[in-house]
Amino acid sequence: MEEQQAQAKVPPPDTRVADAADAETKRRRQALEMQRERILSERTASPHRRSALAMALADVEEKLSEFGRSIHL
Repeated sequence: MEEQQAQAKVPPPDTRVADAADAETKRRRQALEMQRERILSERTASPHRRSALAMALADVEEKLSEFGRSIHL
């Protein structure tokens, strides 16, 4: 009986894999959101740098849209 109770407390392997995948997805999305905020906060007078930032922002926005969460300004 105690063994059954102990087994009931441990999630099945499929659940642990799904939880790990969800955690990884959340981590990746948060990293992209932080990258997006950093890009948006940069100020520069250089047209080349602004162009590079615009391209980087577009790339991050595209990746965020794959998560279904993108904020377009």
